[in-house]
Amino acid sequence: MKRSLLIVLAVFTLNSCAELQGIVDTLPQGGSILSNADMAAGLRQALDFGIEKQVAKLTKTDGFYKNELVKILLPAELQKVDKGLRDIGLGNLADEGLKALNRAAEDAVKEATPIFVNAVKEITFGDAKNILLGNDDAATQYLTGKTQTSLYSKFHPVINKSFAKVGADQIWANLINKYNAIPFTSKVNPDLTDYVTAEALKGVYTMIAVEEKEIRNSVAARSTDLLKRVFAMQDKK
Repeated sequence: MKRSLLIVLAVFTLNSCAELQGIVDTLPQGGSILSNADMAAGLRQALDFGIEKQVAKLTKTDGFYKNELVKILLPAELQKVDKGLRDIGLGNLADEGLKALNRAAEDAVKEATPIFVNAVKEITFGDAKNILLGNDDAATQYLTGKTQTSLYSKFHPVINKSFAKVGADQIWANLINKYNAIPFTSKVNPDLTDYVTAEALKGVYTMIAVEEKEIRNSVAARSTDLLKRVFAMQDKK
């Protein structure tokens, strides 16, 4: 393993100022050491940027529907509904049903930000150390573990309300009734609220991971001095 990586790992495991200063003296190119607080703050800033820049995109019209990374497709039990309706010339209605699912997700994601912000505030130095030396989506995985349960509980009733707000409930009631009236078809009655809730959460974490990967792999994406300093250490691993 490269000497620079050994140096960085040593920095992470030392606690006292005197020990940290000793490592500073051995760093190549005269690099300055980051405090524990700086490293944690840098990770918080990277996640905050992911929330502000990427999750915000999902709340706009077509934020899900026209984003192939997160677009919500039909669950397996509804794919036969889609095909059945198209087969009898109701393709436009089928398209509206798909769009309605994505509209509900776009509306509900607006509720995500406060939960994410609270989770980001709780990042510790220990968390930051593991995240910084982790994979390209280590921060996103951390955030997922911290927020998935609370976000699901928050999203589920919001998705329910969003279905009514954007008219998805009526669209899908009409869709399913028309499909169920087709001769020789098996009746369907899927739990769309649960499905869209899970898919909306996947979309949120996917977009945060996009920003995290960009910051990790592109120096140009590190738009603050703190991000540059923190992720320069990651570059040495």
